[in-house]
Amino acid sequence: MIEKKMLRASWAVIGCAALSVLPVISASAQSAGGMQHKTLCIFDPVGANGLIFESIKDIKTVSVNWGVTFDLKPYTDERVASEDFKSGVCDAVVLTGVAGRQYNPFMGTLDSLGAIPSYKHLRSALQTLLSEKAAPRMTVGDYEVVGVFPGGASYLYVNDRAIDSVPELSGKRIAVLEADPAQQELVMKIGASPVGANLATMYSKFNNGSVDICAGPAAVYEAMELYKGLQPKGGIVKFPLAQITLQMLTHKNRFPQDFGQKARDYAFAQFDKSIGKTQAIEAKIEPKLWVEIAQADQLQYNEMFRQARLTLR
Repeated sequence: MIEKKMLRASWAVIGCAALSVLPVISASAQSAGGMQHKTLCIFDPVGANGLIFESIKDIKTVSVNWGVTFDLKPYTDERVASEDFKSGVCDAVVLTGVAGRQYNPFMGTLDSLGAIPSYKHLRSALQTLLSEKAAPRMTVGDYEVVGVFPGGASYLYVNDRAIDSVPELSGKRIAVLEADPAQQELVMKIGASPVGANLATMYSKFNNGSVDICAGPAAVYEAMELYKGLQPKGGIVKFPLAQITLQMLTHKNRFPQDFGQKARDYAFAQFDKSIGKTQAIEAKIEPKLWVEIAQADQLQYNEMFRQARLTLR
């Protein structure tokens, strides 16, 4: 039952069974036909059986046309995946946009609070950022972003539907990702109490009453049984806090010169399919659980996000 829940949750990341370590193949290793063999490490809370891993693994087939064949290596711990990439164990890695900021701060801003209000805006942004004209911004030192995949909009889950405006957040206990200082800054700025968590603990804290509010995509509602934390008077605030992304990064000098752009073109071509799955999950949630907020309150949220971004900058 637990495995089934986590399988559904992994599509949203966030929110959110490791396999044996695969042999690490040298970056310079090539087959007789000139095919380069690389290791792609993929963060997925469930490992090889997760939907993140499932949605990314097709690149193994596609990349053969680009002169690269991948050994796919699943990770259930994002921190370990990132460290193995940094140390060179992984030639490429798939991480959340928040975790990927250390390698490319520019692309890491995609996941910033309030930065991208809708899937339409996200599509427009990625169409530009993944194009050939933006290629120079994809590389920082030896690291290159070679693909961005949408993980869904993040919403507030509140244990009281009356928490539907910025002033109502004051004094509440809000779960924040320890890896994202923007969340902690924002929560303190509005007079609420940040409670540190990670993708593995955030939703259990909400369900057991340790926090009043948590955030995540629509997929975590059923997968992490958030209907328990929403009882008897909670709801989901229908206002996107941020767009969650999954970003694929490489050690650029280990790949063919044109690999990055070909991979980015492929990633963008998958956008509509990914968003279709996300919207289908959102549509399954009972309409009565969504908390509609007034236009004036939406403006307050946007201003709150803007001030937090300015402070962090």
